[in-house]
Amino acid sequence: MEKPVIVELSDVWVGYDGKWVLKSIFLDCRAGEILGIVGPNGAGKSTLLKVILGLIRPDRGTVALFGKKPGREARLEAGYLPQISHAERAFPVTALDVVLMGVYNRTGLFRRPGLKEKETAMEMLVCVNMAEHAGKPFGSLSGGQQQRIHIARALASKPKLLLLDEPSTGVDSVAQEDFYVLLANLRDEKGLSAIMVSHDIGVITSHADRVACINIEVHYHGGPELCLSPEIMEKVFGKDLKIMVHDSRCATCNKRHIND
Repeated sequence: MEKPVIVELSDVWVGYDGKWVLKSIFLDCRAGEILGIVGPNGAGKSTLLKVILGLIRPDRGTVALFGKKPGREARLEAGYLPQISHAERAFPVTALDVVLMGVYNRTGLFRRPGLKEKETAMEMLVCVNMAEHAGKPFGSLSGGQQQRIHIARALASKPKLLLLDEPSTGVDSVAQEDFYVLLANLRDEKGLSAIMVSHDIGVITSHADRVACINIEVHYHGGPELCLSPEIMEKVFGKDLKIMVHDSRCATCNKRHIND
């Protein structure tokens, strides 16, 4: 039985300064899956996430998020993790403070978080195995630990869908693998869906349930095992491309294939 569609884009076009950034995008994401969106820099991947959230309105086409037109109500069901800047990594706040920022999506920006919100934030820190770091300065944590804190912040509003923009940027390979294990666990144990953007096709094909290869247009949308054909890779990345793919015996890949 097919799982319900929670995100659907139909013939979406977006342009800036007279130039198309996205052209005729047909794309969907289903409940309980990790959808990887891969393409080179400048391919329109980050723009696509903002279109899904309703932060950018397409020039043509339609977008549905949980069956609704993207807006505040639909966005309450989605957690967004944008690319993390160097300035954010140096925030003079604790890890718990960062996670509490995620509850403002539901409580409002000007309401001080109470006991219930702090309990929710701690619950999310437990979920990402970072509870012991709650009171530590955010800037003192490693890149991988900061990444987990940002995931906890995105989870604090109790979303059904996570949208992740280059989530492995700035962290080492061990922390990356830990992150993808965490994401797979959230999918399997909590039924969380995720749309994950990356330029790293080796990582995406190893950890996503389905893949969309994008370079302004969608050149492939389906299972990760079929997206690495030379024809598709040339259309998306050009001719000079070298791909590193994770060993299929790694923890997350093996877990995904067992659950298929």
